[in-house]
Amino acid sequence: MLYKPTIGLEIHIELNTASKMFCSCRNDSSEVEANRNICPICLGHPGTLPVANKEAIKKLIKTALALNCQINKQSFFERKNYFYPDLPKGYQISQYQAPLSQGGYLDLKFQETRNKKQTKRINITRIHMEEDTGSLIHPHTINIGVGVNPDGADYSLVNFNRSGVPLMELVTEPDLETAAEVKEFIKELQLILKYLNVSGANMEKGEMRCEVNISLAEKGAKEFGAKVEIKNLNSIVVAGASVEYEITRQTEILKKGEKVIQETRGWHDAKKITFSQRQKEEAHDYRYFPEPDLPKLVLSDKFIKSIKAELPELPSGKRERFKKEYGLNQGDIEVFVGKKELSGFFESTISELREWIGSEKEKDLKETEMKKLAKTTANYLINDVLGQEDEGRNLKFSPENFAEFVKMIYLGEISSKIAKMVLEKMIQTGNDPSNIIKEGDLSQISNISEIEAIAKEVIKENSKPAEDYKKGKQASMQFLIGQLMAKTKGKASPNIAKQILEKLLKN
Repeated sequence: MLYKPTIGLEIHIELNTASKMFCSCRNDSSEVEANRNICPICLGHPGTLPVANKEAIKKLIKTALALNCQINKQSFFERKNYFYPDLPKGYQISQYQAPLSQGGYLDLKFQETRNKKQTKRINITRIHMEEDTGSLIHPHTINIGVGVNPDGADYSLVNFNRSGVPLMELVTEPDLETAAEVKEFIKELQLILKYLNVSGANMEKGEMRCEVNISLAEKGAKEFGAKVEIKNLNSIVVAGASVEYEITRQTEILKKGEKVIQETRGWHDAKKITFSQRQKEEAHDYRYFPEPDLPKLVLSDKFIKSIKAELPELPSGKRERFKKEYGLNQGDIEVFVGKKELSGFFESTISELREWIGSEKEKDLKETEMKKLAKTTANYLINDVLGQEDEGRNLKFSPENFAEFVKMIYLGEISSKIAKMVLEKMIQTGNDPSNIIKEGDLSQISNISEIEAIAKEVIKENSKPAEDYKKGKQASMQFLIGQLMAKTKGKASPNIAKQILEKLLKN
Protein backbone atom coordinates (compact mmCIF):
# COMPACT_ATOMS: atom_id res chain seq x y z
CA MET A 1 0.00 0.00 0.00
CA LEU A 2 1.34 3.45 -0.98
CA TYR A 3 -0.57 5.17 1.78
CA LYS A 4 -0.54 4.61 5.53
CA PRO A 5 -3.89 4.79 7.39
CA THR A 6 -3.98 6.60 10.72
CA ILE A 7 -7.03 5.81 12.83
CA GLY A 8 -8.39 7.09 16.13
CA LEU A 9 -11.62 6.10 17.86
CA GLU A 10 -14.28 7.96 19.83
CA ILE A 11 -16.46 5.50 21.73
CA HIS A 12 -19.60 6.53 23.61
CA ILE A 13 -20.77 4.19 26.39
CA GLU A 14 -24.08 4.47 28.23
CA LEU A 15 -23.56 3.69 31.92
CA ASN A 16 -25.99 1.32 33.63
CA THR A 17 -26.95 3.57 36.55
CA ALA A 18 -30.47 3.56 37.99
CA SER A 19 -31.07 7.22 37.12
CA LYS A 20 -29.90 9.75 34.55
CA MET A 21 -26.78 11.90 34.77
CA PHE A 22 -28.25 15.14 36.10
CA CYS A 23 -31.78 14.24 37.26
CA SER A 24 -33.66 11.41 39.00
CA CYS A 25 -35.41 10.11 35.87
CA ARG A 26 -35.13 6.38 35.28
CA ASN A 27 -32.23 5.19 33.09
CA ASP A 28 -33.80 2.32 31.14
CA SER A 29 -32.60 1.45 27.62
CA SER A 30 -35.35 -1.20 27.31
CA GLU A 31 -38.23 1.32 27.71
CA VAL A 32 -40.48 1.06 24.63
CA GLU A 33 -42.96 3.88 25.37
CA ALA A 34 -41.64 7.14 23.95
CA ASN A 35 -41.05 10.12 26.28
CA ARG A 36 -41.93 8.21 29.45
CA ASN A 37 -38.72 8.71 31.47
CA ILE A 38 -38.47 12.50 31.23
CA CYS A 39 -38.66 15.57 33.47
CA PRO A 40 -38.12 19.36 33.21
CA ILE A 41 -34.38 18.92 33.93
CA CYS A 42 -33.58 16.46 31.11
CA LEU A 43 -35.90 18.42 28.80
CA GLY A 44 -33.96 21.62 29.50
CA HIS A 45 -36.84 23.72 30.86
CA PRO A 46 -35.83 27.24 31.99
CA GLY A 47 -34.96 27.57 35.68
CA THR A 48 -34.13 23.89 36.27
CA LEU A 49 -30.84 22.93 37.94
CA PRO A 50 -28.82 19.75 37.25
CA VAL A 51 -27.26 17.61 40.00
CA ALA A 52 -24.38 15.26 39.07
CA ASN A 53 -24.89 11.50 39.49
CA LYS A 54 -22.20 10.22 41.90
CA GLU A 55 -22.64 6.59 40.84
CA ALA A 56 -21.99 7.47 37.19
CA ILE A 57 -18.79 9.29 38.16
CA LYS A 58 -17.66 6.23 40.16
CA LYS A 59 -18.29 3.95 37.17
CA LEU A 60 -16.25 6.20 34.90
CA ILE A 61 -13.36 6.26 37.38
CA LYS A 62 -13.51 2.46 37.69
CA THR A 63 -13.28 2.15 33.89
CA ALA A 64 -10.42 4.66 33.74
CA LEU A 65 -8.45 2.78 36.41
CA ALA A 66 -8.96 -0.51 34.56
CA LEU A 67 -7.55 1.18 31.44
CA ASN A 68 -4.47 2.54 33.23
CA CYS A 69 -5.65 6.17 33.11
CA GLN A 70 -4.61 9.02 35.36
CA ILE A 71 -7.53 10.31 37.44
CA ASN A 72 -7.73 14.08 37.61
CA LYS A 73 -8.56 15.07 41.17
CA GLN A 74 -10.06 18.34 39.95
CA SER A 75 -12.30 18.57 36.89
CA PHE A 76 -15.41 20.41 35.76
CA PHE A 77 -18.33 20.18 33.36
CA GLU A 78 -18.76 22.38 30.29
CA ARG A 79 -21.48 23.29 27.84
CA LYS A 80 -20.93 21.97 24.31
CA ASN A 81 -23.11 24.17 22.14
CA TYR A 82 -24.78 22.96 18.98
CA PHE A 83 -28.31 22.75 17.63
CA TYR A 84 -29.98 19.49 16.69
CA PRO A 85 -33.59 18.27 17.17
CA ASP A 86 -32.66 15.62 19.76
CA LEU A 87 -30.76 18.11 21.98
CA PRO A 88 -33.46 19.85 24.07
CA LYS A 89 -31.26 22.45 25.79
CA GLY A 90 -29.41 23.54 22.65
CA TYR A 91 -26.20 22.37 24.36
CA GLN A 92 -24.83 19.19 25.85
CA ILE A 93 -23.28 19.06 29.32
CA SER A 94 -19.87 17.50 28.68
CA GLN A 95 -16.16 17.84 29.49
CA TYR A 96 -13.28 19.05 27.35
CA GLN A 97 -10.60 21.13 29.09
CA ALA A 98 -10.55 19.20 32.38
CA PRO A 99 -11.84 15.63 31.91
CA LEU A 100 -12.17 13.16 34.77
CA SER A 101 -9.35 11.02 33.38
CA GLN A 102 -6.65 11.00 30.74
CA GLY A 103 -3.51 9.27 29.50
CA GLY A 104 -4.36 5.54 29.68
CA TYR A 105 -3.80 2.61 27.33
CA LEU A 106 -5.12 -0.77 26.23
CA ASP A 107 -2.78 -3.49 24.97
CA LEU A 108 -4.03 -5.59 22.06
CA LYS A 109 -2.61 -9.02 21.32
CA PHE A 110 -2.50 -10.54 17.84
CA GLN A 111 -1.46 -14.08 16.90
CA GLU A 112 1.65 -14.32 14.76
CA THR A 113 3.23 -17.25 12.96
CA ARG A 114 5.03 -19.89 15.02
CA ASN A 115 2.59 -19.31 17.88
CA LYS A 116 4.22 -16.04 18.95
CA LYS A 117 2.10 -13.12 20.08
CA GLN A 118 2.46 -9.53 18.98
CA THR A 119 1.31 -6.86 21.40
CA LYS A 120 0.29 -3.39 20.29
CA ARG A 121 -0.42 -0.59 22.76
CA ILE A 122 -3.30 1.74 21.91
CA ASN A 123 -2.99 4.93 23.94
CA ILE A 124 -6.07 6.64 25.35
CA THR A 125 -6.27 10.43 25.25
CA ARG A 126 -9.04 10.77 27.81
CA ILE A 127 -12.25 9.35 29.20
CA HIS A 128 -14.75 12.05 30.09
CA MET A 129 -18.34 12.28 31.28
CA GLU A 130 -21.29 13.79 29.45
CA GLU A 131 -25.03 13.31 28.95
CA ASP A 132 -26.66 11.49 26.06
CA THR A 133 -28.99 13.11 23.56
CA GLY A 134 -32.53 12.05 22.69
CA SER A 135 -33.23 9.79 19.71
CA LEU A 136 -35.00 10.51 16.42
CA ILE A 137 -37.81 8.38 15.00
CA HIS A 138 -38.77 8.52 11.32
CA PRO A 139 -42.44 7.44 10.97
CA HIS A 140 -42.38 7.61 7.19
CA THR A 141 -40.06 4.59 7.17
CA ILE A 142 -40.76 2.89 10.50
CA ASN A 143 -44.03 1.82 12.08
CA ILE A 144 -43.83 3.28 15.60
CA GLY A 145 -47.13 1.89 16.87
CA VAL A 146 -49.35 4.81 15.87
CA GLY A 147 -49.48 3.95 12.19
CA VAL A 148 -47.25 4.66 9.23
CA ASN A 149 -47.37 8.27 8.05
CA PRO A 150 -50.28 8.25 5.55
CA ASP A 151 -49.21 11.21 3.42
CA GLY A 152 -45.60 10.12 3.00
CA ALA A 153 -44.27 13.45 4.32
CA ASP A 154 -40.63 13.53 5.37
CA TYR A 155 -40.48 14.40 9.07
CA SER A 156 -39.09 12.99 12.30
CA LEU A 157 -40.28 12.61 15.89
CA VAL A 158 -38.08 12.91 18.99
CA ASN A 159 -37.99 10.45 21.89
CA PHE A 160 -36.31 12.05 24.94
CA ASN A 161 -36.13 8.87 27.08
CA ARG A 162 -32.40 8.69 26.33
CA SER A 163 -31.82 12.40 26.87
CA GLY A 164 -29.63 12.93 29.94
CA VAL A 165 -28.52 9.29 30.29
CA PRO A 166 -24.91 9.11 31.69
CA LEU A 167 -22.60 8.84 28.72
CA MET A 168 -18.92 8.05 29.03
CA GLU A 169 -16.78 9.04 26.05
CA LEU A 170 -13.44 7.35 25.44
CA VAL A 171 -11.06 8.95 22.94
CA THR A 172 -7.97 7.13 21.68
CA GLU A 173 -4.78 8.48 20.20
CA PRO A 174 -4.45 7.87 16.43
CA ASP A 175 -2.53 4.63 17.07
CA LEU A 176 -4.63 2.20 15.03
CA GLU A 177 -3.82 1.32 11.43
CA THR A 178 -6.14 -1.47 10.27
CA ALA A 179 -9.74 -2.63 10.42
CA ALA A 180 -8.57 -5.70 12.39
CA GLU A 181 -7.06 -3.49 15.09
CA VAL A 182 -10.24 -1.40 15.27
CA LYS A 183 -12.40 -4.49 15.72
CA GLU A 184 -10.06 -5.98 18.32
CA PHE A 185 -9.99 -2.75 20.34
CA ILE A 186 -13.79 -2.46 20.42
CA LYS A 187 -14.20 -6.15 21.27
CA GLU A 188 -11.69 -6.00 24.13
CA LEU A 189 -13.14 -2.75 25.49
CA GLN A 190 -16.63 -4.26 25.39
CA LEU A 191 -15.40 -7.24 27.44
CA ILE A 192 -13.75 -4.97 30.02
CA LEU A 193 -16.93 -2.90 30.43
CA LYS A 194 -18.96 -6.05 31.06
CA TYR A 195 -16.41 -7.38 33.58
CA LEU A 196 -16.57 -4.05 35.41
CA ASN A 197 -20.39 -4.09 35.25
CA VAL A 198 -20.49 -0.41 34.28
CA SER A 199 -22.48 -0.89 31.06
CA GLY A 200 -24.35 -3.55 29.10
CA ALA A 201 -22.16 -2.35 26.18
CA ASN A 202 -24.68 -3.77 23.71
CA MET A 203 -23.97 -1.96 20.44
CA GLU A 204 -27.20 -3.14 18.79
CA LYS A 205 -29.19 -1.42 21.58
CA GLY A 206 -27.14 1.77 21.30
CA GLU A 207 -25.52 1.26 24.72
CA MET A 208 -22.14 1.55 23.03
CA ARG A 209 -21.56 3.59 19.87
CA CYS A 210 -18.37 4.02 17.90
CA GLU A 211 -17.03 6.82 15.72
CA VAL A 212 -13.92 6.38 13.59
CA ASN A 213 -11.50 9.18 12.67
CA ILE A 214 -9.38 8.09 9.72
CA SER A 215 -6.85 9.74 7.44
CA LEU A 216 -4.41 8.51 4.81
CA ALA A 217 -0.98 9.91 4.00
CA GLU A 218 1.95 8.73 1.92
CA LYS A 219 4.22 6.34 3.78
CA GLY A 220 6.99 8.29 5.48
CA ALA A 221 5.08 11.59 5.41
CA LYS A 222 5.45 13.73 8.54
CA GLU A 223 1.95 15.22 8.34
CA PHE A 224 -1.37 13.39 8.67
CA GLY A 225 -3.83 13.49 5.82
CA ALA A 226 -7.27 15.14 5.95
CA LYS A 227 -9.32 13.63 8.79
CA VAL A 228 -12.65 11.98 7.99
CA GLU A 229 -15.03 11.01 10.81
CA ILE A 230 -17.47 8.13 10.37
CA LYS A 231 -20.36 8.53 12.84
CA ASN A 232 -22.64 6.19 14.79
CA LEU A 233 -21.26 2.75 13.94
CA ASN A 234 -23.45 0.25 15.78
CA SER A 235 -21.53 -3.02 15.62
CA ILE A 236 -17.98 -4.35 15.56
CA VAL A 237 -18.52 -5.76 12.07
CA VAL A 238 -19.81 -2.41 10.76
CA ALA A 239 -16.87 -0.53 12.33
CA GLY A 240 -14.41 -2.83 10.56
CA ALA A 241 -16.27 -2.66 7.25
CA SER A 242 -16.42 1.15 7.34
CA VAL A 243 -12.65 1.37 7.90
CA GLU A 244 -11.93 -1.01 5.03
CA TYR A 245 -14.23 0.93 2.70
CA GLU A 246 -12.83 4.31 3.71
CA ILE A 247 -9.22 3.19 3.20
CA THR A 248 -10.14 2.09 -0.33
CA ARG A 249 -12.10 5.28 -1.05
CA GLN A 250 -9.38 7.65 0.16
CA THR A 251 -6.66 5.64 -1.61
CA GLU A 252 -8.45 6.01 -4.94
CA ILE A 253 -8.84 9.78 -4.41
CA LEU A 254 -5.16 10.25 -3.57
CA LYS A 255 -4.02 8.11 -6.50
CA LYS A 256 -5.85 10.51 -8.83
CA GLY A 257 -3.89 13.42 -7.35
CA GLU A 258 -7.01 14.83 -5.70
CA LYS A 259 -7.50 15.92 -2.07
CA VAL A 260 -9.60 14.14 0.54
CA ILE A 261 -12.22 16.48 2.02
CA GLN A 262 -12.26 16.81 5.82
CA GLU A 263 -15.84 15.87 6.64
CA THR A 264 -18.24 13.76 8.67
CA ARG A 265 -19.59 10.68 6.95
CA GLY A 266 -22.21 8.06 7.78
CA TRP A 267 -22.42 4.34 7.05
CA HIS A 268 -25.02 2.98 4.61
CA ASP A 269 -25.56 -0.58 5.80
CA ALA A 270 -27.49 -1.79 2.75
CA LYS A 271 -24.93 -0.48 0.24
CA LYS A 272 -21.91 -1.13 2.51
CA ILE A 273 -20.48 2.33 1.81
CA THR A 274 -19.82 5.57 3.68
CA PHE A 275 -21.63 8.73 2.57
CA SER A 276 -21.06 12.44 3.17
CA GLN A 277 -23.12 14.13 5.90
CA ARG A 278 -21.47 17.48 6.66
CA GLN A 279 -18.13 19.21 7.03
CA LYS A 280 -16.16 18.11 10.10
CA GLU A 281 -16.47 20.42 13.09
CA GLU A 282 -13.50 21.54 15.16
CA ALA A 283 -13.58 21.99 18.95
CA HIS A 284 -13.94 25.77 18.68
CA ASP A 285 -17.13 25.32 16.63
CA TYR A 286 -18.87 24.03 19.78
CA ARG A 287 -18.02 27.16 21.82
CA TYR A 288 -17.19 25.23 25.01
CA PHE A 289 -17.51 27.16 28.28
CA PRO A 290 -17.81 26.03 31.95
CA GLU A 291 -21.24 24.85 33.07
CA PRO A 292 -22.38 27.58 35.53
CA ASP A 293 -24.98 25.40 37.29
CA LEU A 294 -22.57 22.65 38.40
CA PRO A 295 -19.67 23.00 40.87
CA LYS A 296 -16.17 21.73 40.18
CA LEU A 297 -15.53 18.06 40.85
CA VAL A 298 -12.92 17.54 43.58
CA LEU A 299 -11.90 13.92 44.24
CA SER A 300 -9.96 12.74 47.28
CA ASP A 301 -7.26 10.05 47.28
CA LYS A 302 -9.43 8.00 49.64
CA PHE A 303 -12.38 8.11 47.18
CA ILE A 304 -10.20 6.99 44.26
CA LYS A 305 -8.54 4.21 46.30
CA SER A 306 -11.93 2.88 47.41
CA ILE A 307 -12.97 2.53 43.75
CA LYS A 308 -9.66 0.90 42.82
CA ALA A 309 -10.22 -1.69 45.53
CA GLU A 310 -13.44 -2.75 43.78
CA LEU A 311 -11.74 -3.64 40.50
CA PRO A 312 -12.38 -7.28 39.53
CA GLU A 313 -10.13 -9.61 37.58
CA LEU A 314 -10.01 -8.25 34.02
CA PRO A 315 -9.99 -10.25 30.75
CA SER A 316 -6.20 -9.94 30.29
CA GLY A 317 -5.55 -11.26 33.79
CA LYS A 318 -8.02 -14.07 33.31
CA ARG A 319 -6.31 -15.17 30.10
CA GLU A 320 -2.94 -15.42 31.81
CA ARG A 321 -4.37 -17.24 34.84
CA PHE A 322 -6.33 -19.78 32.79
CA LYS A 323 -3.23 -20.56 30.73
CA LYS A 324 -0.93 -20.92 33.73
CA GLU A 325 -3.34 -22.60 36.15
CA TYR A 326 -5.30 -24.90 33.81
CA GLY A 327 -3.01 -25.29 30.77
CA LEU A 328 -5.87 -24.62 28.33
CA ASN A 329 -5.28 -23.74 24.69
CA GLN A 330 -5.87 -20.16 23.55
CA GLY A 331 -9.12 -20.98 21.74
CA ASP A 332 -10.74 -22.47 24.85
CA ILE A 333 -9.44 -19.60 26.98
CA GLU A 334 -11.06 -17.03 24.67
CA VAL A 335 -14.40 -18.85 24.94
CA PHE A 336 -14.28 -18.72 28.75
CA VAL A 337 -13.07 -15.11 28.83
CA GLY A 338 -15.97 -14.10 26.59
CA LYS A 339 -18.62 -16.03 28.55
CA LYS A 340 -18.43 -15.20 32.25
CA GLU A 341 -21.26 -17.55 33.30
CA LEU A 342 -19.68 -20.54 31.57
CA SER A 343 -16.22 -19.77 32.98
CA GLY A 344 -17.73 -19.49 36.46
CA PHE A 345 -19.33 -22.93 36.04
CA PHE A 346 -16.00 -24.29 34.76
CA GLU A 347 -14.10 -23.00 37.80
CA SER A 348 -16.73 -24.33 40.22
CA THR A 349 -16.37 -27.75 38.58
CA ILE A 350 -12.58 -27.56 38.83
CA SER A 351 -12.87 -26.67 42.52
CA GLU A 352 -14.80 -29.91 43.11
CA LEU A 353 -12.26 -31.91 41.10
CA ARG A 354 -9.29 -30.30 42.87
CA GLU A 355 -10.66 -31.38 46.25
CA TRP A 356 -11.06 -34.94 44.96
CA ILE A 357 -7.70 -35.22 43.19
CA GLY A 358 -5.92 -33.73 46.20
CA SER A 359 -7.03 -36.64 48.34
CA GLU A 360 -6.23 -39.23 45.67
CA LYS A 361 -2.82 -38.15 44.38
CA GLU A 362 0.60 -37.28 45.70
CA LYS A 363 1.41 -33.55 45.70
CA ASP A 364 3.88 -33.69 42.81
CA LEU A 365 1.30 -35.40 40.57
CA LYS A 366 -1.58 -33.17 41.57
CA GLU A 367 -1.00 -30.27 39.15
CA THR A 368 -0.35 -32.54 36.17
CA GLU A 369 -3.52 -34.50 36.80
CA MET A 370 -5.52 -31.33 37.43
CA LYS A 371 -4.56 -29.95 34.03
CA LYS A 372 -5.76 -33.18 32.41
CA LEU A 373 -9.06 -32.88 34.25
CA ALA A 374 -9.31 -29.19 33.33
CA LYS A 375 -8.84 -29.95 29.63
CA THR A 376 -11.50 -32.69 29.76
CA THR A 377 -13.89 -30.34 31.57
CA ALA A 378 -13.29 -27.55 29.06
CA ASN A 379 -13.67 -29.90 26.10
CA TYR A 380 -17.11 -31.19 27.12
CA LEU A 381 -18.37 -27.78 28.27
CA ILE A 382 -17.37 -26.00 25.06
CA ASN A 383 -18.00 -28.72 22.46
CA ASP A 384 -21.07 -30.44 23.92
CA VAL A 385 -22.79 -28.11 26.38
CA LEU A 386 -22.25 -24.65 24.89
CA GLY A 387 -25.05 -23.64 22.54
CA GLN A 388 -27.58 -26.16 23.85
CA GLU A 389 -28.40 -24.29 27.05
CA ASP A 390 -28.43 -20.57 26.21
CA GLU A 391 -24.64 -20.37 26.01
CA GLY A 392 -24.20 -22.06 29.37
CA ARG A 393 -26.24 -19.55 31.38
CA ASN A 394 -29.11 -21.78 32.50
CA LEU A 395 -27.66 -25.24 33.02
CA LYS A 396 -29.97 -27.69 34.78
CA PHE A 397 -27.14 -29.72 36.30
CA SER A 398 -24.77 -28.51 39.01
CA PRO A 399 -20.97 -28.18 39.00
CA GLU A 400 -20.90 -31.06 41.51
CA ASN A 401 -22.75 -33.31 39.05
CA PHE A 402 -20.51 -32.25 36.20
CA ALA A 403 -17.41 -32.94 38.30
CA GLU A 404 -18.77 -36.45 38.95
CA PHE A 405 -19.26 -36.88 35.20
CA VAL A 406 -15.66 -35.78 34.45
CA LYS A 407 -14.32 -38.15 37.14
CA MET A 408 -16.09 -41.08 35.44
CA ILE A 409 -14.35 -40.27 32.16
CA TYR A 410 -10.98 -39.78 33.89
CA LEU A 411 -11.24 -43.15 35.69
CA GLY A 412 -12.34 -44.94 32.50
CA GLU A 413 -15.71 -45.87 34.00
CA ILE A 414 -17.56 -44.74 30.84
CA SER A 415 -16.53 -44.63 27.20
CA SER A 416 -16.67 -41.44 25.11
CA LYS A 417 -19.84 -42.70 23.40
CA ILE A 418 -21.58 -43.36 26.73
CA ALA A 419 -20.27 -40.03 28.04
CA LYS A 420 -22.05 -38.14 25.27
CA MET A 421 -25.28 -40.06 25.94
CA VAL A 422 -25.04 -39.32 29.68
CA LEU A 423 -24.27 -35.65 29.12
CA GLU A 424 -27.21 -35.24 26.77
CA LYS A 425 -29.51 -36.59 29.49
CA MET A 426 -27.89 -34.29 32.06
CA ILE A 427 -28.58 -31.29 29.82
CA GLN A 428 -32.20 -32.34 29.32
CA THR A 429 -33.09 -33.37 32.86
CA GLY A 430 -30.47 -32.01 35.25
CA ASN A 431 -30.16 -35.50 36.75
CA ASP A 432 -26.83 -36.67 38.18
CA PRO A 433 -24.73 -39.01 35.97
CA SER A 434 -24.87 -42.00 38.36
CA ASN A 435 -28.66 -42.14 38.21
CA ILE A 436 -28.68 -41.66 34.44
CA ILE A 437 -26.26 -44.58 34.00
CA LYS A 438 -28.27 -46.78 36.37
CA GLU A 439 -31.66 -45.97 34.86
CA GLY A 440 -30.39 -46.36 31.29
CA ASP A 441 -28.37 -49.53 31.94
CA LEU A 442 -25.27 -47.75 30.64
CA SER A 443 -22.72 -49.18 33.07
CA GLN A 444 -19.44 -50.06 31.43
CA ILE A 445 -18.66 -53.73 30.89
CA SER A 446 -15.59 -54.39 33.02
CA ASN A 447 -15.62 -58.22 32.97
CA ILE A 448 -12.58 -59.24 30.90
CA SER A 449 -14.03 -62.65 30.06
CA GLU A 450 -17.23 -61.09 28.75
CA ILE A 451 -15.32 -58.63 26.54
CA GLU A 452 -13.01 -61.43 25.30
CA ALA A 453 -16.03 -63.53 24.26
CA ILE A 454 -17.44 -60.60 22.29
CA ALA A 455 -14.01 -59.94 20.73
CA LYS A 456 -13.86 -63.53 19.45
CA GLU A 457 -17.27 -63.03 17.81
CA VAL A 458 -16.06 -59.84 16.15
CA ILE A 459 -12.95 -61.56 14.74
CA LYS A 460 -15.02 -64.49 13.47
CA GLU A 461 -17.57 -62.20 11.77
CA ASN A 462 -14.85 -59.94 10.28
CA SER A 463 -12.20 -62.42 9.13
CA LYS A 464 -10.80 -60.24 6.32
CA PRO A 465 -10.05 -57.14 8.48
CA ALA A 466 -8.61 -59.52 11.07
CA GLU A 467 -6.28 -61.06 8.48
CA ASP A 468 -5.39 -57.59 7.15
CA TYR A 469 -4.32 -56.55 10.63
CA LYS A 470 -2.14 -59.63 10.97
CA LYS A 471 -0.46 -58.60 7.68
CA GLY A 472 0.39 -55.20 9.14
CA LYS A 473 -2.62 -53.05 8.20
CA GLN A 474 -2.98 -51.04 11.43
CA ALA A 475 -6.17 -49.25 10.29
CA SER A 476 -8.04 -52.55 10.45
CA MET A 477 -7.68 -52.54 14.24
CA GLN A 478 -9.77 -49.36 14.49
CA PHE A 479 -12.49 -51.05 12.42
CA LEU A 480 -12.51 -54.10 14.69
CA ILE A 481 -12.64 -51.91 17.82
CA GLY A 482 -15.60 -50.07 16.29
CA GLN A 483 -17.40 -53.37 15.68
CA LEU A 484 -16.81 -54.46 19.27
CA MET A 485 -18.05 -51.13 20.61
CA ALA A 486 -21.17 -51.44 18.46
CA LYS A 487 -21.91 -54.90 19.84
CA THR A 488 -21.56 -53.63 23.43
CA LYS A 489 -23.50 -50.41 22.62
CA GLY A 490 -20.49 -48.38 23.69
CA LYS A 491 -20.30 -49.98 27.13
CA ALA A 492 -16.87 -51.58 26.70
CA SER A 493 -13.67 -49.67 27.34
CA PRO A 494 -12.02 -48.94 23.97
CA ASN A 495 -8.56 -49.42 25.53
CA ILE A 496 -9.45 -52.79 27.01
CA ALA A 497 -11.12 -53.79 23.73
CA LYS A 498 -7.95 -52.94 21.83
CA GLN A 499 -5.73 -54.87 24.24
CA ILE A 500 -7.90 -58.00 24.01
CA LEU A 501 -8.21 -57.86 20.21
CA GLU A 502 -4.42 -57.45 19.83
CA LYS A 503 -3.84 -60.38 22.18
CA LEU A 504 -6.25 -62.64 20.29
CA LEU A 505 -4.90 -61.70 16.85
CA LYS A 506 -1.29 -62.44 17.87
CA ASN A 507 -2.14 -66.06 18.68
